[in-house]
Amino acid sequence: MTTPFSSLDEFVALPRLSGLVLNREGTRLVTSVATLNPKKTAYQTALWEVDPTGEKPARRLTRSSDGESGAAFLSSGDLLFTSARPDPDDPEGEKRPSLWRLPATGGEASLLLAREGGVAGVTTAHATDVVVVTGSSLAGSANEEDDAERRKTRKESGVTAILHSGYPVRFWDADLGPDEPRYFALQGIDDDGGRSLDDLIPSARGGLREAHPVLSPDGSALFTSLTVPEERGSQRTVLVRVDLGTKELAVLLDDRENDYEPGPVSPDGRYLVVVKDRRTTAELAPRTSLLLLPLDGGAPTPLAEEWDRWPSPLAWLPDGSGLVVTADDDGGAPVFVIDVATGAVRRVTEDAAAYSDVQVSPDGTMAYALRSSYLFPAEAVRIDLASGATERLLNPAERPALPGSLGRVESVGEDGQPVSSWLVLPDGASAESPVPALLWIHGGPIGSWNAWTWRWSPWIMAARGYAVLLPDPALSTGYGQHMVDRGWGQWGRAPYTDLMAATDGLVARSDIDGSRIAAMGGSFGGYMANWIAGHTDRFAAIVTHASLWSLDQFGPTTDVAYYWEREMTPEARDENSPHRFVADISTPMLVIHGDKDYRVPIGEGLRLWYELLSMSRLPADNAGSTPHRFLYFPDENHWILKPQHAKIWYGVVEAFLASNVLGEERDLPTELGL
Repeated sequence: MTTPFSSLDEFVALPRLSGLVLNREGTRLVTSVATLNPKKTAYQTALWEVDPTGEKPARRLTRSSDGESGAAFLSSGDLLFTSARPDPDDPEGEKRPSLWRLPATGGEASLLLAREGGVAGVTTAHATDVVVVTGSSLAGSANEEDDAERRKTRKESGVTAILHSGYPVRFWDADLGPDEPRYFALQGIDDDGGRSLDDLIPSARGGLREAHPVLSPDGSALFTSLTVPEERGSQRTVLVRVDLGTKELAVLLDDRENDYEPGPVSPDGRYLVVVKDRRTTAELAPRTSLLLLPLDGGAPTPLAEEWDRWPSPLAWLPDGSGLVVTADDDGGAPVFVIDVATGAVRRVTEDAAAYSDVQVSPDGTMAYALRSSYLFPAEAVRIDLASGATERLLNPAERPALPGSLGRVESVGEDGQPVSSWLVLPDGASAESPVPALLWIHGGPIGSWNAWTWRWSPWIMAARGYAVLLPDPALSTGYGQHMVDRGWGQWGRAPYTDLMAATDGLVARSDIDGSRIAAMGGSFGGYMANWIAGHTDRFAAIVTHASLWSLDQFGPTTDVAYYWEREMTPEARDENSPHRFVADISTPMLVIHGDKDYRVPIGEGLRLWYELLSMSRLPADNAGSTPHRFLYFPDENHWILKPQHAKIWYGVVEAFLASNVLGEERDLPTELGL
């Protein structure tokens, strides 16, 4: 059976949905759809409308080569979005993300706001046309005019240097500074000649980099997390409120044991849901829980305190009786409703899918969400909140056909803990025709294999005849706090033995050829791949992407060093560092790393590569030959995002596995120039 996963060109061309917003009346749903640009070198995003009734086909709302994203409805019905499309009054001017407005009555979108620092996002109030935009300003700028002048000076001088006085200096793939994110209240939204911006937290410095704003329904107040510095390069996240009328800032929650971020405000404006993330130590693993904070000044109270899951609050029921949340749960991320009065938790959706971007209808009977699983990429659905019945709406894209089947399997760890996995089997796998298999290890390390991913698609490998096992070992979410605790600070113990137990169960199957198996992982999964390489020779090949190799080196060079310093003592870092076991590595390894990866810096990949060549059991010989390989991306980061590079990634992985697992030679991508 031919599917889009048989061809990498067809795979990278599949449309990709993200984000979902519902208008105040509950009659319009809008999502973003990313497709390949004409050169097939990047994705461009357009806004599409999906009929909430499920009767009409989806229709495209926007068209431009620069794409559109970040949709938000005004209470009056107009749709706001961001785009770098040209300013109609200055078509030859410099392109930068700006704010656009598409009338509810139809017609062309008009430019609402352009600024030198761009517009990164927009937030609107539910009951009134209050708009807050997120955008960057240079640290020393006093106002918009000053910011524009400073940017001009910096650009014309060709200076890119950044002077730091605090930490961090990088984040994921971005060099921080001198830009800083700010929140601006947009005044005069309907006044073409009199619009202005009010900087709501001018003292924020870099404290809004990881924040998202939440507006009260009436638009009178904004709630946000704010990251503040601590001694010795550390930081914490506090919860603040800004009065949009007076711009007065109040700190609502602040302590050194937890970080806080806002959830949604209740429909009557009386309560704020707060996400509390426990601060970690070497003995204390992270834990996420919810608080209900009275906005009249009362003390917060725990919400669903006994629930052993990590909830993400998404929306209130219109009558204020319940809170709609999602949470990782046994290989999925279902929708739940928490009774605010009692804390009782009711599961709504029953399928093994992951839900996000949940929007509740005005009457509280229905919800709309994006849903995905390993059976299908993100799609818009309608959920009956009473029965849990879920209906796929008429989406902008159809589900792609799959070259195999998906099942749930379970093994048992050394300590008796059940270890659950998804298993992808290719078409034709049977006891009469057993297939080679791959162990895939997720990153995080806190996380779960529970939703469709474009970067690690098991169906690419299934189309090439491999089974793919996706286990959730210790440190995975969705199985209770104990599952996280048992791997915390001991990465080389329970996570490793859980993965080996899952592999034992895999190779015991009659439809799997246990003599032809390989292991692959990225980020923390790459760490585990490196650890596996130094502790067993059961795999014919190992692929390690963006991986941690030497923990003493990784700790102070990653972009958020203070976080990793909290988890492991120096003794634990030494005990759990894969580099100490390089002399025991006898398995061919494919090392993959992007130069712009600041979470796991390129030094990890470079050191791993050199030590494989010089110290492993498969060193480079006197002609420089080695079975190991290093795939290097000079302009990619922790993730391989460009479509042409995604094809290279999959193509090189396929050739490496074919050579070492199947004993077959496959052509490398011609674009490598080899």
